[in-house]
Amino acid sequence: MVGEPVNLMEEDILGPLPPPLDEEEEEDDDDDEGEDGEEENPVQKIPDSHEITLKHGTKTVSALGLDPSGARLVTGGYDYDVKFWDFAGMDASFKAFRSLQPCECHQIKSLQYSNTGDMILVVSGSSQAKVIDRDGFEVMECIKGDQYIVDMANTKGHTAMLHTGSWHPKIKGEFMTCSNDATVRIWEVENPKKQKSVFKPRTVQGKKVIPTTCTYSRDGSLIAAACQNGSIQIWDRNLTVHPKFHYKQAHDPGTDTSCVAFSYDGNVLASRGGDDTLKLWDIRQFNKPLFSASGLPTMFPMTDCCFSPDDKLIVTGTSVQRGCGNGKLVFFERRTFQRVYEIDITDASVVRCLWHPKLNQIMVGTGNGLAKVYYDPNKSQRGAKLCVVKTQRKAKQAETLTQDYIITPHALPMFREPRQRSTRKQLEKDRLDPLKSHKPEPPVAGPGRGGRVGTHGGTLSSYIVKNIALDKTDDSNPREAILRHAKAAEDNPYWVSPAYSKTQPKTMFAQVESDDEEAKNEPEWKKRKI
Repeated sequence: MVGEPVNLMEEDILGPLPPPLDEEEEEDDDDDEGEDGEEENPVQKIPDSHEITLKHGTKTVSALGLDPSGARLVTGGYDYDVKFWDFAGMDASFKAFRSLQPCECHQIKSLQYSNTGDMILVVSGSSQAKVIDRDGFEVMECIKGDQYIVDMANTKGHTAMLHTGSWHPKIKGEFMTCSNDATVRIWEVENPKKQKSVFKPRTVQGKKVIPTTCTYSRDGSLIAAACQNGSIQIWDRNLTVHPKFHYKQAHDPGTDTSCVAFSYDGNVLASRGGDDTLKLWDIRQFNKPLFSASGLPTMFPMTDCCFSPDDKLIVTGTSVQRGCGNGKLVFFERRTFQRVYEIDITDASVVRCLWHPKLNQIMVGTGNGLAKVYYDPNKSQRGAKLCVVKTQRKAKQAETLTQDYIITPHALPMFREPRQRSTRKQLEKDRLDPLKSHKPEPPVAGPGRGGRVGTHGGTLSSYIVKNIALDKTDDSNPREAILRHAKAAEDNPYWVSPAYSKTQPKTMFAQVESDDEEAKNEPEWKKRKI
């Protein structure tokens, strides 16, 4: 019929088409191309061609923190010190511009800059976390709770040693800490007198369990904590009662899981266990680990793991006994969890690792007091590149001169005493001196003359002392001494007798009797009976 449309096939116009490829073959080809590209890219992006070493001290570097802009690095260790490093202000000597002990005699366990970079969260072995500013001055200190209250939700703060802490990624001034009192607490910088909320991890039976590490998700909506019984528990930030996800045996019970970290896309959680494993979890299906890698020894309760800026690699460190090899930084590919790369750091354990997304540089804290920074001149930005190109400052010339020469006043010739050349000349010179050759005066005999007082003086008291007050002690019988003068007093009375001559009665003295006569005159009752 006229006007009806005619359906023409492609075969009628172009001829027969080639047979289509199978869907499986297409997927295989795409996968092969993707694998070739992805196998090369993640390892090639690791910035490890150059390194610098920052000398923190002699003990373990247990904390690392880098501000969001990458300008300042802060390190903390088992020696209680926190040191500040400014990449823009350092030269090739690599010296810290400030060192302080914010927590006195407590080991530093965690350091982290806030999302604005103006405050640093300091978590130590005490029960009170501190917040300091960029220059090291204290901003706030969390209050200590009452350790005699049974329910930890009713206390105002932690009552036992802290483990770690973390800033909220979005909300300014909010951070959380976990402690040995079996709680995870959220704080606000403006309110140091009481926590904002309390999360209490529990076992399946409802018993207390201690959280060893905690962290926020990338958007801040979830809070993840790993506990000593091997479980990993994840809460909604606004619901503190029951965890949203709870996996009972993520790691071996009794081991301290040292780190949990969220990927940049927020879907994957990496956990570094004290059972020498590294595991990867999908929080959308939190019923089993995606991957697990073993043979990663750890001996520190703060061994890190982190994701690369492109989210394709996972990095962690390994521990070694002293003198038993080198600590390594191990890289795993996220998609296949294959061990794709490793770096020998030093002959000590690798405790902390931090891969900054803006700088594209890797910071590593070791067990022998070193903080190493790995970078690539072509792939990295700023950071260590700024201080490497600066030559070490020379000491000023004035300072050098003052240190070499010490001038004392008496060393100058005008103040120096003349040196004695000859003894004979000096004696002749002293003989001419009237003061030195003056004969001393002899002692005065008698009462004194020429204005000089005699040896005993001329006063009455000195005369009495000289003539009367001498030691004339007489040990004889005092009765005999008195009666010795009785006859002279009777013949020539002078003092008492003339005055009482008319009134004095006749003196009568008792006769001296022998002992035998006294015994005869005694009465019978006094005599001794034989």
